Amino acid sequence: MRSNTLALLAAGSGLALVLAACGNNSANPGTGNQQTGAAPGGTGIKVGVILPDTKSSARWESFDRPLLDKALRAAGIEPIIQNAEGDTGKFSTIADSMISQGVKVLMITNLSDESGAAIERKAKTAAIPVIDYDRLSLGGSADYYVSFNNTKVGQLQGQGLADCLKGKANPQIIQINGGPEDNNATLFKNGALSVLKPKYDSGEFKLAGDQAIAKWDNQLGNTTFQQLLTANGGKVDGVLAANDGLAGAVITALKKAGLAGQVPVTGQDATEDGLAAILRGEQCMTVLKPIDQEANAAAQLAIALAKNDKEAANRLATATERDPKGNRDVKSVLLTPELITKDNVKKATDSGFVKIADVCKGDVAEKCKQAGITK
Repeated sequence: MRSNTLALLAAGSGLALVLAACGNNSANPGTGNQQTGAAPGGTGIKVGVILPDTKSSARWESFDRPLLDKALRAAGIEPIIQNAEGDTGKFSTIADSMISQGVKVLMITNLSDESGAAIERKAKTAAIPVIDYDRLSLGGSADYYVSFNNTKVGQLQGQGLADCLKGKANPQIIQINGGPEDNNATLFKNGALSVLKPKYDSGEFKLAGDQAIAKWDNQLGNTTFQQLLTANGGKVDGVLAANDGLAGAVITALKKAGLAGQVPVTGQDATEDGLAAILRGEQCMTVLKPIDQEANAAAQLAIALAKNDKEAANRLATATERDPKGNRDVKSVLLTPELITKDNVKKATDSGFVKIADVCKGDVAEKCKQAGITK
């Protein structure tokens, strides 16, 4: 992300930093059916936001909803924010309702490429600009896309794993990838393979198993990893796990096999559990993605479009993301993720991305003190 774009976003944000999460986490998801009301003293301009669910991650209701609501209201925009609850039929019905209410902009986080593209076709017919939020709808027609640089996320995971395996001769790797229905999971894997594939091809590393986990289901991830481990004779030297939830599922299986702490495992999202696992030595890295930056970027983009200021929107969207299915480049805001290892866990806690009390408890309390993390 270019520095001038970050400055624009920072200037428009008074929001507190919070933690991004791609998979399941433990925060209270709130009520997904809640609809945000009118903005007091507003312009009468409406922006519709459709969030995907309340089960895959608590982030949507606990973080994204209030952050988007606050930023839009601050500009006098009336936010209409609803959650599809993982139901593609409901997703479509909500979109129809928002279009009929005359929203000036529609922001969506799709449940699949097909569900997103179908809604975008309806919005295009109604001349309503669409922002793909967090997930790009392949084959769709969104005008803009706001997310993190997800290929970079995967590169950090791949390099992080390689660094954790330094000195290990011919390590055997098992890959536990994210949901195949989520384009982000493809980007994560592609990024990781940009680092790992040359090592597989040269024989420096061996790929011992590779499986995508539908809907980022942690229980399925645990079962799948156990099956791959058994198929490889109980041998594994490193695990590329696509997020902290799947990493936790892998670590549970490694504990059962007596291998936890001996096998480096990657992650993503810098969750409380992920950071605790890093401090224990059971996980070798995670990736930090602050949602406040993502939500504010999307809100500022929606505000510009709602006010028919396309020039301002384009000044924010300085990057592009390729949609191979639609054979087009989508104007994008792609925020920068950050590598977190045992050496800089304190950076995440000091920055307020997670609550120290939620990380430094039980057997991790003493390890936090050793890392200089204090309440």
